[in-house]
Amino acid sequence: MTLTDYAKKMRGLIEKAVQGLDTHDSLEAVSLYPKWTPGTNYSVGERIRYNRILYLVLQSHVSQGSWTPDVNPSLFARVFITDENVIPEWVQPDSTNPYTSGDKVTHSGITWVSDVDNNVWEPGVYGWSVAI
Repeated sequence: MTLTDYAKKMRGLIEKAVQGLDTHDSLEAVSLYPKWTPGTNYSVGERIRYNRILYLVLQSHVSQGSWTPDVNPSLFARVFITDENVIPEWVQPDSTNPYTSGDKVTHSGITWVSDVDNNVWEPGVYGWSVAI
């Protein structure tokens, strides 16, 4: 076995093993997840990376070039930080990965807390209070 073949085999094993990580640990190891590739058969629950961002596969499918994770919320949900000790910068969620009641984010230099479940609104618009 060549060194290249061995490296490919090890990479495949690593990509398989990281699927078992919890959400917090998976966000610490994004580069270990398989890179999104057109023509790949993806299964529900699988995690993949695209543009250094981690996504969860929502529907089994064979990927197509125009079905990238960043523009297909019916197929992929971006994985957000779930560590209660980390307050992330607000990111516009899709309907597949909304913020829930009690989630905290920073936005425009202010820390906000979601007052409602399924919150897809921008902080300061609806469903958020300034965190105390």
